[in-house]
Amino acid sequence: MSAWPDKHVIGLTGNIATGKSVVRKMTEHLGAYGVDADTLSHRTIMKGAPGYQAVVDTFGKWILSENGQIDREKLGNLVFSNPEAMASLEAIIHPLVRQAIDILVRRTKHQIVVIEAIKLLEGDLHTLCDAIWVTDADQDTQIARLVQRREMDEGTARGRVLAQEPQATKLEAADVVIHNGESFEQTWDEVLAAWQESVPAKVEPTPVKHVEHAEEKELTVRRAGPAEAAEIAEFITKMSKGERRMTRTDVMASFGEKAFMLLNTGEEISGVMGWQVENLVVRVDDVLIDDAAPLGDAVKALVEEVEAASKELLVEAALLFLPPDLAQHNEVWQVLGFDARAVKDLSVRAWQEAAMESMPPGTVLYFKQLRKDRVLRPI
Repeated sequence: MSAWPDKHVIGLTGNIATGKSVVRKMTEHLGAYGVDADTLSHRTIMKGAPGYQAVVDTFGKWILSENGQIDREKLGNLVFSNPEAMASLEAIIHPLVRQAIDILVRRTKHQIVVIEAIKLLEGDLHTLCDAIWVTDADQDTQIARLVQRREMDEGTARGRVLAQEPQATKLEAADVVIHNGESFEQTWDEVLAAWQESVPAKVEPTPVKHVEHAEEKELTVRRAGPAEAAEIAEFITKMSKGERRMTRTDVMASFGEKAFMLLNTGEEISGVMGWQVENLVVRVDDVLIDDAAPLGDAVKALVEEVEAASKELLVEAALLFLPPDLAQHNEVWQVLGFDARAVKDLSVRAWQEAAMESMPPGTVLYFKQLRKDRVLRPI
């Protein structure tokens, strides 16, 4: 039994670039509450957080950037090549991350929790879990992902892969192994099979919400799943007039990063909103509304469902990255509590980092704070 008796807790681990985050996102589509311990570790060393001064005192001010924040790239280059330095860093960070995880797991209403942590087995975190899931991919795939997605040169990527504990150690401890080296379809099938076989409590599917509207056809909104990937691809391609030619495979890959809300007018899809939650911030980077749908009603229906789902995940703030043609309807977003902001004007460093990481070029940022009580203050 896990440390949280009313929860079934899955510890998710695997070496770098084996696809842990993709698998965590897939379990979230199935109804789990996901916790990214590695992202929490970044939060603990932000300026003003409990681990910041201890890290600066241990490694020196040379790791600071011009704005006084810890430069994670400098710090990473040091600790990944020096086991003693890594141990010193982990001694500062791990207790804080453990505290943050406990807060999040106790506060969530979800029965199933998935804790993603690359160092799950090295400390005591795995002893708090009901089951251990391990993602697996071959070294060539790991290196290719680091080069493509994190823009590392091949030598640095190979060094990061080889610096870690052997993947075999993690596989020996696994209750479930997810092979994540080929297609997203195959990974999804393995995750779904493992979920159905090993998760004791099943989560009810998200109900369809009906929206009152004076026109002839009723608006309905629901959270989409991979089964709707082909419909989503067709709608995005149509709305972009072919500039974004999406296939079912493309959307399946997107499900490894984000969720989608679908708006229907009658039987036809009339709106899509793509969103993801990381580090207690919801980021909306796909908003497509058919011209035939009433813009105000359509946006309200989609945003309210994303907000409701986000609040269940203890999200503190919402960031909308809107194309100019939607951003110009300022009154629509203001009615829903959003204001146009510059990234530098966001008051919390974690929110600024979320915007800098996720904001597509050419979009306009709209912001809304969803909670006044910040869940992990000051962590």
